[in-house]
Parts: sequence; structure tokens; C-alpha cells
Amino acid sequence: MRAHLVPPPPTRDEPDATVEAGPRPGPGPDGPGPDRAAPGGPDLGHHGDAEVGDGLVDLAVNVRRAPMPDWLADPITAALGELAAYPDPRPARAAVAARHGRPPEEVLLTAGAAEGFVLLARALTGARRPVVVHPQFTEPEAALRAAGHPVERVLLDPADGFRLDPARVPADADLVMVGNPTNPTSVLHPAADLAALARPGRVLVVDEAFADTTAAPGVDGEPESLAARRDLPGLVVVRSLTKTWGLAGLRIGYLLGEAPLLARLAAAQPLWAVSTPALAAATACASPAAVAAERAIAAELAADRDHLVTRLSALPGVRVAGRPASAFVLVHLPGAAGVRQRLRERGWAVRRGDTFPGLGADWLRVAVRDRATTDTFAQVLAEILEA
Repeated sequence: MRAHLVPPPPTRDEPDATVEAGPRPGPGPDGPGPDRAAPGGPDLGHHGDAEVGDGLVDLAVNVRRAPMPDWLADPITAALGELAAYPDPRPARAAVAARHGRPPEEVLLTAGAAEGFVLLARALTGARRPVVVHPQFTEPEAALRAAGHPVERVLLDPADGFRLDPARVPADADLVMVGNPTNPTSVLHPAADLAALARPGRVLVVDEAFADTTAAPGVDGEPESLAARRDLPGLVVVRSLTKTWGLAGLRIGYLLGEAPLLARLAAAQPLWAVSTPALAAATACASPAAVAAERAIAAELAADRDHLVTRLSALPGVRVAGRPASAFVLVHLPGAAGVRQRLRERGWAVRRGDTFPGLGADWLRVAVRDRATTDTFAQVLAEILEA
């Protein structure tokens, strides 16, 4: 397996980025976003929501858009009648802790997984050698840079299916961030490989925002998840309720880890950071019924993903990366930047790959949708490639 370490780029006189108190200005589908990139590097602030627009079929954002079930909608609606009181996170924290077999002090509720990365970057000021494994979600690195950390990148090799080799991570890295399953590659790393990265004196952050989208034959729960592991020193697992339950606008996620470490992170968090409706959602999504529904959805998603991979793999010049395991697939296609633009002209939005470190202009990320949508998309893409 091959991977290589990229040292931090040269610093500038001014900070690389700032954490904005208000809404972040959104980049257009081709234009740059706010200055959150390393000097001369990819735009770390570009995300799939910048690709979508009126009239476009959305294959760029990895959020499921099915109708919200009553067991989730009803508590959120009821919480709107409680907005005069300050949020009380204790019931939701207890529910999330019970789901993962942990005591409540090993759970920190956050305003989405993205806030978790900001808290880690702000609280772990003593980190001497932060390393981010790429390609992956760009917010962890963006948050580190915004907090003034130098960042080194371990770039995984597409020729190896973007698989992680723990030996490639520097032994003296005291803060390591890696996704599982990884966005945008859709690779699910073995739990044993991730666990091998844990050691005393290191904080290991595993982004499991898409863990609830994974399924494997014969596995009852989430394959390769570390969410229930309490024996690994310095482990922090980042979770999100955005993807399966379509709650991107509600902003709810959480961190799992050792109580003293989470207490340090909580000290960097604003008071009442998670709203009452978001707390109601967290409680509902942690119930046994919700977890069972989530597993059924993940199994259905796996079948739809296999169909998408089959259709894409049949197209000339299209190569699906690795063995996709999540709600999206990564494809390599020469001239992908132009293909992406022609897809937009035909009414389809997909995610550009060149804003992810370790990828480039010939990569696209495509969300898994129902088979009818996939068939129509594949036909349009085939016509574009034949033109």
C-alpha cells in the first residue's frame, strides 16, 4: 500500500481562515468560497450544498430526503412549544449514551458534527503534530487551520482503493483525524486498522458521520464502528444525525470519548449550543426502534448503491473507486470537470472532487438515490460521454 505525508504549506502573514459567527457565505458551483484553504491548496470550504440549485436533481448532497417518520417528527414539533425554557441536554445525552453502551459523561452533544471539529481544534491547543488522513471531509482540517494549527496530510493512494495503512501515520503525531466510512471515497476501513492508531499521548478522532449508512451481511449493527469502544486511549468518535434522518438544517451531532477529554471540549463550547428541537431529535434517534429502522434503511441503501455502481461501471471511461460502503460513490473520469458542467446543463448536480486534498479535477462524487433516479442519471451521463 502507498501513501505519502504532505508537510504543512508555508505560512502567510495573515491567518488562513476564521470561524464565522454568522452564516458562512456559500461558494458558487465553480467559484471559490471563503478563505479556508491552505495557501495554494484546495478550497476546504466548498461543500456539496454549493453544487445544487433550482431545477437540478441533487446527487451532490449525501442527505436522505425521505419523509420524516412520525416518531421523529412528533417530538421535534412538540419541542417547539418548549422554546421559552433553556435547553436541557441531560435526557438526550443519557439516551445517546445508552445507545452506545457508555455513561453520559462520555457523550458531548454538538450543533452538528462540524461543531465537534471546531471544539477539538480550539480545545487541543497543545497538539504539536496534527495529521489529517485524506481524502476526507474537509472541515476537520479547516477547523484546525482556523485555530492556528499547522496540519500535515497523509494522502491515501487511489491505486490501493484509498485504503488506510496505519503504519503511514507518523508515530509522533499527537492528533490524528480520519473518516470511517470516509467522505468522499466511501471506503470503510477495518476497525482493527483504526484501533491500531490509538496510543497514549495521542488523540485519535474518527469521523463516523456516515456510520449509520453502512451495512454488512451477518452484522447486526454498524460494521467497523468504534462508537462502543471504551478501551482505546484518546479515542474521540464524531457522529451525526444528518444523513439518514435528513436533519442537516436542525444541526445535531455528538462526540463519544473519555470523560476528561470531553470535559475539555465542553469547556470550549458555548452555553446551550444545542437547541431544544435538536435535543428532541437526538433522543428520538437513539431509541431501539430508531436504530432498527436505521439498520433497515442501511440495508436498502446497500442494494441501491450496488445498482449505482453497476450502472456507472458499465460506462466507458468511468471507474468507481475502491469498494463503496456509504451513501455515495467516488468516480474517476477523465475530463470530469467538463462532464460535471454538462450534467448541470442537463439538470443534474454532482459533487466536484478537486476541493478534496488528494483528489483532482478528474474526480466526481455521486450520491446514492433510488434505482429509477440512478437509471435516468446513468442514461444522461452515457449520452454526454458519447457526444
